[in-house]
Amino acid sequence: MKYRQLGKQGLRVSELALGSWMTNVSNADKQDLADQSLKLAFEKGINFFDCADAYSGGAAERFLGRALKEFPRKEIVLSSKVYFPTGPGVNDRGLSRKHIMESIDQSLTNLQTDYLDLYFCHRFDPNTPLEETLTALSDLVDQGKILYYGVSEWRPVQILEAQLVIQKLGLHPMSVVQPQYNMFDRYIEHELMDVCGKYGLGIVPFSPLSQGLFIGKYRKGQPIPAGSRATYQDQIQALLTDDNLDKVEALIKMAAELDTDLATFALAWDLRDLRISSLITGASKPSQLKNNLKAIDLTIPDDYFKRVDQLFHFKKFERKIG
Repeated sequence: MKYRQLGKQGLRVSELALGSWMTNVSNADKQDLADQSLKLAFEKGINFFDCADAYSGGAAERFLGRALKEFPRKEIVLSSKVYFPTGPGVNDRGLSRKHIMESIDQSLTNLQTDYLDLYFCHRFDPNTPLEETLTALSDLVDQGKILYYGVSEWRPVQILEAQLVIQKLGLHPMSVVQPQYNMFDRYIEHELMDVCGKYGLGIVPFSPLSQGLFIGKYRKGQPIPAGSRATYQDQIQALLTDDNLDKVEALIKMAAELDTDLATFALAWDLRDLRISSLITGASKPSQLKNNLKAIDLTIPDDYFKRVDQLFHFKKFERKIG
């Protein structure tokens, strides 16, 4: 395993992390597969495990807490998130001080730990003042319940506004952002990466395989595999357009030229930029994790990056005046 700094922080995280969004804990067999994947991840040097209080109604946190108990806590970078509803009450959601303080205690209980290494605002809350949210997070650092905090899917301007509040109030700094990032969704390259670089924020993207589109099992002209996510999940269904699947076919050919598979190629492409601290991947079974790990050692020649840009007609946004 290889490790990178979390932005300008001293914390080092594995280039691949294991996320819990799609962890299936619905029955004993699924839990056993997930447990095997966690053990393999730790054995292979993955030290970053990501979760959220809203995943599976809290079941994902509880499972992760039980599964990680056998590993030394000091060797694990554990994260969770707050924002989405965790109950029927009017205050069981958002980024109010009340919800944050109650949610962190529940997450710590679920995860069977005294502290979280990283704690994310899962989304931006337009109904709560930034001062309230950021002060609550900074207080959690003072209390030792979290070591670092960050945000997920906040726009660059929202992060900049947060930085002004942090500086004005002398709060503990923001340390990390968790955006979506893959070849189909490169919005962070336009502004967000530059903002993160300016403030030394680590970047730990989710969905580096585009909801599973880059696994290689969704092919043009072929039926959707039975039991796959595309049979029940709206996000991946919306991506299965003819144009997208044409791009997948082109990428499969590029990967084959490098004697590898599409998933490995896609993850290695994500890791090409050293501003990326870690990629949050999902693996429902050990075989998927084993394949993902190959990306750590794959070197992609520079001309392939240009070919990917051409395939997706990508160009970083720049507005010229005059």
